[in-house]
Amino acid sequence: MALQLVQVDIKAGDDASLGRFWAAALGWGVSSEGPGVTNVEPVGFDWPDPSAVCVDVVTVPDPETVRYRVHLDLATTSAAHHAALVTRLQELGATPAGPAPGGPPRTVLADPEGNLFCVLEPRATDRDTGPIAEVVLDCADPPALTRFWEAAIGWTVHAVSDDHALLRSAEGVGPYLRLLREPHLPNPWSRVHLDLRPRPGDDQAAEVARLEELGAALAAGGRTGHPWRVMTDPGGQEFCVLAPA
Repeated sequence: MALQLVQVDIKAGDDASLGRFWAAALGWGVSSEGPGVTNVEPVGFDWPDPSAVCVDVVTVPDPETVRYRVHLDLATTSAAHHAALVTRLQELGATPAGPAPGGPPRTVLADPEGNLFCVLEPRATDRDTGPIAEVVLDCADPPALTRFWEAAIGWTVHAVSDDHALLRSAEGVGPYLRLLREPHLPNPWSRVHLDLRPRPGDDQAAEVARLEELGAALAAGGRTGHPWRVMTDPGGQEFCVLAPA
């Protein structure tokens, strides 16, 4: 068994407006599964296609902008594409968010509601990822957390060191998951978090139990009557296990 990383969930004051920004930024379409939720995904996308990790924007009361542990890195194919994309994103409402710390060369921006993301300078590894090159999760111990995420979602480990780890779907498509060492982790309150879904035919309760055996825990509110289960990984970061599609 292995869950599928299906989307990055972003809390927002206005899901429709922020969803339109991310759809334009990624060149994707928008839909809605209900009031207060905007789904951003490639046009024609049909889950469980592993070629993309989608974006779900959800309206919540008072979505305070805080420093959080999950962000997106966007891919570019050339220096000209990088410059043009940064310009277009700012025209769409993104704002510069200061110099990039150590790591790959990139431009740090904030979306219209203040969520940080990065536009990477071109790299050969990103040429077939789609518009999202990486989903980045800050953590205290990348090697230890790699073991959990490798087992949780069945992705292949491409690199691991004390400072970072890199995983990608077993099919070799879509974005990478980068676990990045961060010595000063923020409060794990999850304005931005990962959503996992059981694969067709798998059982949500069995998957939750399996994740607990791997070191995850049900978070406060994880036992509520919602169709999803809120959990924390061994590093303390919240994520959700959705009901099967």
